[in-house]
Amino acid sequence: MSVEQVTESVDELRWFKSSYSGSGGGDCVEVAVGRGSVHVRDSKAAGDGPALRIGRDGWAAFVSHAGA
Repeated sequence: MSVEQVTESVDELRWFKSSYSGSGGGDCVEVAVGRGSVHVRDSKAAGDGPALRIGRDGWAAFVSHAGA
């Protein structure tokens, strides 16, 4: 198993929601681009919830597949 040290805090990232997200506070995800990775979290639990950290190659594959 590979372990790498994360040098950035999710609190330091600039998070954004899709323009398709409504303003009613529904089911939305937020995304932030970090150094070498993309972070994803649930907008309803932004302050204290978990965040996924995905490598840029993995994110590119996901976006390519989701857009197909």
